[in-house]
Amino acid sequence: MEQAIGDINLEMLKELSEAHGISGNEKEVSRMMKKWMNPYADEITYDNLGSIIGLQKGEEDQPTFMICGHMDEVGFLVREIDEQGYIRMLPVGGWWGHVLPSQTLVVTTHEGKRYQGVVGSSAPHGLSKEVKEKVIHPLDLFLDLGVANRAEVEELGIQIGDMITPDTEFTVMNNPNYLMGKAWDDRLCAAMVVDVMRLLSQDKHKCNLYGVGTVQEEVGLRGARTAANMLHPDVAIALDVTTSMDTPMDKGINGLGKGVVLSLMDAGIIANKNFIAKMEEICKDLDLDINYDMMTCGGTDADNIHKAHDGVVTMTLSIPTRYMHSHRLIIHRKDYWQTVLLMAEFARRLDNELLQILKG
Repeated sequence: MEQAIGDINLEMLKELSEAHGISGNEKEVSRMMKKWMNPYADEITYDNLGSIIGLQKGEEDQPTFMICGHMDEVGFLVREIDEQGYIRMLPVGGWWGHVLPSQTLVVTTHEGKRYQGVVGSSAPHGLSKEVKEKVIHPLDLFLDLGVANRAEVEELGIQIGDMITPDTEFTVMNNPNYLMGKAWDDRLCAAMVVDVMRLLSQDKHKCNLYGVGTVQEEVGLRGARTAANMLHPDVAIALDVTTSMDTPMDKGINGLGKGVVLSLMDAGIIANKNFIAKMEEICKDLDLDINYDMMTCGGTDADNIHKAHDGVVTMTLSIPTRYMHSHRLIIHRKDYWQTVLLMAEFARRLDNELLQILKG
């Protein structure tokens, strides 16, 4: 069996993965990120939407460098409670109906109490072929809390608008390089932000590094916009996951355990060409693997960051992930660690001279 790759804090990954925080409800996650970031940041602040910003100071009059991963996960809000006590749910972020029936979810009340329920499903006996082959729309599904009626739901303190999230434990898989959990999109990358700051805390660097956990990415990249306008960075990297194309369902080039993935473009950004070239150079210097990602649908925080003020030199680094926007996602330690090493080395090299090269 392979040995585990990289100096990765599994306790941090477990805490971030198991935290509950859909778009607009990221406070628990941001406080957790603050705990892990605090030893490596000179200052920690927030923007007015709730994105957390840790500053690791470099030298005055040197470039500002923003790296970010979003803290929100896909989930639901309580949309309706019927007389029998079943909860109808409003998706927050993209869900495919196939992944939901019979899965457990957790409702978090305004007071912070949590209650487990199961998404209802029909037994296959007697169902027509047409019904069996139909994907149920998430709005047509319901959460069963195991109560008798609506009054018992209200006794628990559950109200319309309360957050609903997947109920999943972090797991190290049978090969220790494969890690399974919920919310890897994008808590994995929030952890990477902390790890870059940890590595750089041991070195002097000229650039002023902003490690950012953004909010509300899944509903429109909102936190990236406010954070970038607040910080006005010279250079930025958005970290996000991409589909791992190495399963019987998804076939393609990129897969788990292949290392760094440079995103050339998506529906909202074409990466800065000079930035891509510099990252390729660093990968070769550090003997890191180089892969590429291109999407014509979907996007990342980079889509809003690069349009802030008069424009920001920006690109996305992608982390392949199996089973995105579901209860359980799988990632590989090699992809995580090589990407952290790449960003840390770029930060060490970033100065005013390199900034001018990037701007071309």
